[in-house]
Amino acid sequence: MAADRGDIEDRMARAASAWNAGQHGVALDLWAPLAHEGLARAQSNMGAAFLEGRGVSRDVDKAVDWLKRAAEQGDAGGQRNLAVCYYEGWGVPQDHAAAALWYEKAALQNDADAQDMLSWMKLVGGGVPVDYDGARSWAEKAAKFGRTEAMARLGDIHHNALGVERNPGMAAAWWRQAAMMGHAEAQAMLGAAHLTGQGVPLDRIEALHWLLRGEANGAGELAAGFLGAARTGMEPLDIAEGERRAAAPLPNSQGAKPPTQ
Repeated sequence: MAADRGDIEDRMARAASAWNAGQHGVALDLWAPLAHEGLARAQSNMGAAFLEGRGVSRDVDKAVDWLKRAAEQGDAGGQRNLAVCYYEGWGVPQDHAAAALWYEKAALQNDADAQDMLSWMKLVGGGVPVDYDGARSWAEKAAKFGRTEAMARLGDIHHNALGVERNPGMAAAWWRQAAMMGHAEAQAMLGAAHLTGQGVPLDRIEALHWLLRGEANGAGELAAGFLGAARTGMEPLDIAEGERRAAAPLPNSQGAKPPTQ
């Protein structure tokens, strides 16, 4: 490359700062020469800009061109975004198998979003054969990076005995991890667990608390199936306490730690 390493690092840092400040055009002006010179990270960023339509008009064909260049050089972000294009059919024919291939390449480089998506695809058989062990393994990796979807999925895997023995305690522990970070479906499932005493103590106040949080955060249909039962037979003061807990801010998350087996 024409520019020396120190200059490249400086230009990339200035571009990142500009992008984060909303100065997308400035960032692109800094990335473009480096991308044309073959720098994978700059190529990946150019592709993402065209994919999102930030600083330029959205152009999925140009996005795919830049992302392929970056992905083929091993850039994890480029690989993940190229996988998105194949999954959605943006700029390339829709091909879930190709999407899974590129997600896996990025996942192997510890790209948490790729790990999360690959886990889901293996769980449902989207573009790859159903692989419960793989789904669990990739979800565990993504969960370590704080991906709440992966945590909630792990709760479902242990609850539904998908490739593992059914373990209500592990299911509830993973749902709690995600629930404490605001994941609506995990909040509803944690509430249901407290309602039935599955994996956690039977506690109607806590059940109502988490069900109301889940409902408020977008899991209304899931929570609705349990809210009536949660309120049935509760004392008014207990209902008020559950509502108070649901309205209080969640404590700051300290990050995800895998539950103890």
